[in-house]
Amino acid sequence: MRIATFNINGVNGRLAALLRWLDENKPDVACLQELKAPQDRFPEAAIREVGYGAIWHGQSAWNGVAILARGDKPVERRRGLPGDPDDPHSRYIEAQVGELIVGCLYAPNGNPAPGPKFDYKLKWYARFLLHAEELLAEERPVVLAGDYNIIPTDLDVYVPDRWRDDALFRPEVRTAYRYMLDQGWTDALRTLHPDARIYTFWDYLRRRFDRDAGLRIDHLMLNPILAQRLVAAGVDRHVRAREKPSDHAPVWVELRD
Repeated sequence: MRIATFNINGVNGRLAALLRWLDENKPDVACLQELKAPQDRFPEAAIREVGYGAIWHGQSAWNGVAILARGDKPVERRRGLPGDPDDPHSRYIEAQVGELIVGCLYAPNGNPAPGPKFDYKLKWYARFLLHAEELLAEERPVVLAGDYNIIPTDLDVYVPDRWRDDALFRPEVRTAYRYMLDQGWTDALRTLHPDARIYTFWDYLRRRFDRDAGLRIDHLMLNPILAQRLVAAGVDRHVRAREKPSDHAPVWVELRD
């Protein structure tokens, strides 16, 4: 079974790139972030034509998350995190696909930090970590996949010292990441590639992709039941090199059935 996450950075503007990637790689489950489309503008028909059922949580111009399942229809469990019913951001959606529980997230960026946007990010993560703990208690296979907007360690950024004060790398958010690991979640990519300098995001500016000046901010976290089935993980870096790409590359894991 292959599960992937892909910050598409505009699902309609990059639909051709998305459909090509789905056709080539055929993930069983794909989590998308930054749809940048309202609920009624999600390209469900085009995605269905390449064999995927979908649920999504759209938002005009910003944010937006979706879960796709090959040959199946995800069964929605939740849209939005618990704990703040007035939060207008479309940043979390959760579904059941067969036996699997899938949470798809697009965490806040938080810049500039410190400031109100960073405060919102920390509050959002407090809610997310509480929900992650509740999912662990279900004792069912769970993956939480998406753009976490956290650079976990120095190994995950091209020049660490330049990022110390950024909202993606400040101690508070790296503490949230470590807390999740302490809860019992497994960072699939880092577990199988403990010493590799692997990135999932390259800014469009200053030829950062050509220079491999990247960040690792897209993660697939597996609960203990699912982690014991992990056999492979990687990044489809070549997708970032194509015409009119997202600034992220897809990240994937393979699991034993």
